[in-house]
Amino acid sequence: MNVLPSVSAITVRQQEIVELIKSSGFETVERLADQFGVTPQTIRRDINVLCDANFLRRRHGGAELSGIPAVNLPYDSRRIRNLDAKLAIGAEVAKLVPNRASVSFGIGTTPEFVARSLVYHEDLTVVTNNVNVAVALSVNPSNRIIMPGGVMRLPDLDFLGSEVDEMFRSYRVDFGIFGVGGIEPDGTLVDFDRAEVMARTAIVENCRQSVLVADASKFGRPAPASGGMLADADILVLDALPSTGLSPLIGLDATSPKLRLAGKAES
Repeated sequence: MNVLPSVSAITVRQQEIVELIKSSGFETVERLADQFGVTPQTIRRDINVLCDANFLRRRHGGAELSGIPAVNLPYDSRRIRNLDAKLAIGAEVAKLVPNRASVSFGIGTTPEFVARSLVYHEDLTVVTNNVNVAVALSVNPSNRIIMPGGVMRLPDLDFLGSEVDEMFRSYRVDFGIFGVGGIEPDGTLVDFDRAEVMARTAIVENCRQSVLVADASKFGRPAPASGGMLADADILVLDALPSTGLSPLIGLDATSPKLRLAGKAES
């Protein structure tokens, strides 16, 4: 709990520092200071914030990745990352969902972009714990939107917990649309909180067609809470396949009947 203030305050430069260290494995304070045109003291403060948030670990003269981050990046930061991919994924899912369908939406920015792509669909019944999804679809007065009670999680604007799980299990919807924190090399789905996994599981188990939406950056991305497999989803909507080294391990290729590549012509 005590890391949340630090995480919500992460700046664009600090995010870029994490990405650089993710690529290189280790960066010195001096090299980062040169890279961003700031003083070593500023970089040390950035590293302190990122270490407190469990993204980095201090090493003599610099920092390295800490391993599995305990928490996700802030919602607003995630919303603008891989933006074109999320827009394409949203447009692809919109082709699958007809008017008057019932749809469950999970948390995260990619489900939000799917919801934005459905604003002109009519008479949708929407079951969601994602406030951003509810707001996006509330602009169409023909929709019916169902949300749980409980305490809103900030700054993500979502709900988690037993009331959420009970809500999803109280409806049998046509489509269950959900994102994921990361996808392990063996296809295991991972998230940053056990409650996120439980809500995702409730969506998958209580829909006629489950739809996993994820951009390619999720492949190989670590997170501490695991539950479910990539193969569990009825439909996978991705912007691209994972790297060639990872695809065979996951058992995924372009010929998979459940796969839809957003923005690509079907073969």
